[in-house]
Amino acid sequence: MTQEAEFFAPTTDGPRLAFLARPARKGQKAPGLVWLGGFRSDMRGSKAEFLDSFAAENGRACLRFDYSGHGESEGDFADGTIGRWASEALAAFRRLTEGPQIVIGSSMGGWIALLLARALAEAGEAGRLAGMVLIAPAVDFTEELIWPLLPESVRRAIMAEGVWMRPADAYGEGYPLTRALFEDGRAQSLFGGEIRTHCPVAILQGMADPDVPWRHAMRLVESLAADPATISLIKDGDHRLSRPQDLQALAGAIEAIDAQSGGA
Repeated sequence: MTQEAEFFAPTTDGPRLAFLARPARKGQKAPGLVWLGGFRSDMRGSKAEFLDSFAAENGRACLRFDYSGHGESEGDFADGTIGRWASEALAAFRRLTEGPQIVIGSSMGGWIALLLARALAEAGEAGRLAGMVLIAPAVDFTEELIWPLLPESVRRAIMAEGVWMRPADAYGEGYPLTRALFEDGRAQSLFGGEIRTHCPVAILQGMADPDVPWRHAMRLVESLAADPATISLIKDGDHRLSRPQDLQALAGAIEAIDAQSGGA
């Protein structure tokens, strides 16, 4: 039976966000799990569902939610920016979880996870993060992975008109790329300096990923010099990393962080 989503409002005048929360089994002391999905993904995808099943089997708390304009949440996708979605993630984390958490960020969710870690550290709450698993982390993807590949005519249209509709392709329906998304993405960029999470980080990266090159993930490892970080390169892995063996790698990464943080 499909679990029905609940809703919360991160701001008084903004859209309500849909979430699915699994409570921890009584007496369970292991960190909870928080899922941060990717660009145009939702909380009922295969990796999110696997994470919830993993949590259920182990009696752990698990939180999934949809950013505004995604999945079952309210709001218009075209109004979204990295900063807005990161602030929603922070609100969900603070309001819907208790105690230490392991954050699992996929693709754009990896960037959001790092912005979440920065916000928590700035607020003196770094201890809320027991660890982080990043799957094909698309750090700074608007500036690093999308903008350079757009034709000059498209870039001019985005800057002049504020939006360009990306045509439908083999991956799905068309969607808007806005000037605000790119400008805010530049403001939220993390590369170019040291990146801190203040917790163990495990990265899973497919070497056959057409969207986030594996060298992009290696660049992140180099930027995480002050934090304990590991990377697992999956030679035949694509961007989704949702095959059975990939999902087992995700479970293994969580268990390895448990061992490092003493939360097992």
